[in-house]
This record gives sequence, structure tokens and C-alpha cells, in this order.
Amino acid sequence: MCTGIRFSDGSGNLYFARNLDWTSDFGERVVVTPTGYTTKSPFGAVPKIQHAVIGMGIVQEDTPLYFDCGNDAGLAVGGLNFPGYAQYASAPVDGATNVAAFEFPLWVASQFSTVDEVEAALDTVVIVDRPINDQYPSSLLHWLIGDSTRAIVVEYTSDGMHVFRDDVDVLANQPGFGWHHENLRNYLNASPDFPEEVVLNQAHLTPFGSGSLMRGIPGDYYSPSRFVRAAYVHAHYPPKTSEEENVSRAFHTLQQVAMVEGSAAMGSGEFEKTTYTGLFSSRTMTYYWNTYDDPAIQSVALADYGADKTELVVV
Repeated sequence: MCTGIRFSDGSGNLYFARNLDWTSDFGERVVVTPTGYTTKSPFGAVPKIQHAVIGMGIVQEDTPLYFDCGNDAGLAVGGLNFPGYAQYASAPVDGATNVAAFEFPLWVASQFSTVDEVEAALDTVVIVDRPINDQYPSSLLHWLIGDSTRAIVVEYTSDGMHVFRDDVDVLANQPGFGWHHENLRNYLNASPDFPEEVVLNQAHLTPFGSGSLMRGIPGDYYSPSRFVRAAYVHAHYPPKTSEEENVSRAFHTLQQVAMVEGSAAMGSGEFEKTTYTGLFSSRTMTYYWNTYDDPAIQSVALADYGADKTELVVV
């Protein structure tokens, strides 16, 4: 399970962050895909790398499998678990842009500069159930895509491609984005304000302290609850100016929906936890992250590894 957010610093810079929640890590590392890298796109959707990409993922068959990533133009994408809903095409379709499910984040980040460009291109896209190899079957995902201006959610289901305007800049897992967005109407009463005194008969009642008007915001780890809680915290977080403040904002926001081991078991009996939190900043072209066992925030700047080299860089 996962939660993602997007925001801007108000000066044209994107901050795109996510939690990855699972029972264990995947050996993921920060991966840089430079513009000189020779692609291995099964259907030719990624003929060459137009924009250098940095993000978290694994490498298989000398191919980056990104969980989330951003590019040198300030566009970012992250995939979140979507089982029971995601359903990809079983084979490529003639005349379409056929994108293998495993390369969708790379396709977005390496080929486009803005959400507008991605959205226009999606009109002709088919996402194909073509795994990178037998060890890694296609992950059933939906995707949050953002730039400094706005975000969209992409879902590919049994009836094809669906693209949603994400005006709350938040995504969690199943059910679909449309359901989550509608569900927010159940929490119209929630507010960060301090309530006024209430008079009942002759009693003058005051709150115990701050936070009373956010009662009803769910605190469990269920996906609908994480969506609501992330949307509430994200919407009310005061705008920040500096890189340091905005990095802090992203990590503090996602801490509110981070999963603690032992609290939520999967069907297998294993417990989920937030294995890592990752953040891409277009302001400094830097990827920040921390892990469940090491909460100290680490960072890698795209400029540190040469955006025009020919080989993948695994940090």
C-alpha cells in the first residue's frame, strides 16, 4: 500500500513525494537514467531518453524499474498499488502507443516535460501486461503524475484508460480515485480552527485544546482513511518558501500516513510498514529519501552523476 502527494513552492518548483508500504523492501536504490542511455523498450514507446531521470527503483535486464521518479524538466510520476482494479491489455494494439506496464514511469519521465504533454499523449496509449522477466510479473498499479502546476491520476482498468484531474494532489490505493474524491464529502466538517465556547444551558464549555474540529478524520491505515488523512493534512499545511522547509513539509505530511510494523497485517499474516519515503524536488533536481530503519533523510542530486552519460547509475 502507498500514499503520494504533490505540491509547489509557489515559485514554479515541484515537490513530489510518496510512501511505499509493504512487508519488506525490494532492494530498491536510487537510480539515475541519463540521456545517453540506450533504451530497451519492448514496443518502442521509449525510443530514447529525452530527459534525464532520477528516482527510486530496481534494475532488471539493464532496465530501470522505477517506483517513483522525476526528470530534469520538473515532471514526476509514482506508481501505487491498485490490485483488484488495474487490468492491462494482454497484447499490444496496432496503431497505439504500446507501453509495457513496467516502463510506464520511465515513459512518462523520460519523454515529457509537463502534465499537459503527458495527458495529451495518453489519448493513444495502451498499457500492456508485458513483464520485464519471469521473476517480476507486471505490478497492478495506478499512477500519480505531477509538475509544478497540477497533477493527474492514471488508471488502466478492464474498460481501458482513465485520466483524472487530481485537484487535491493526493493518491492512495484502491478503490479508484473517483471514489476517494467523492468520499471526501463525508469530511466537510473537519477544520484546523480552534472552536469557540459553547453554551449549554448555564454551562460554558471550552475545548481541552487544539484539534477538536478535526475529530472524525480517520486514523487507521486503510487506504480510504489514508487518502482522507493525507488530503486533510496536505490541504492545511502552511505554504513554505525554502528548499529545507518544503522538504520538511513533505516528510512531515507523509509521516501522518506512514505505517508502523505490527499494526496492519496482510492476508498472508505479514505486517506492512512504510519501507521508504521518497521525495523529488525540481528546485534542486534532488531526490530525498529515508527508510523504516533509518529515518535520517538522505539525498542525491541529479547533477552529481552527469545527466548526459550513457550508463545507468545505481546509488
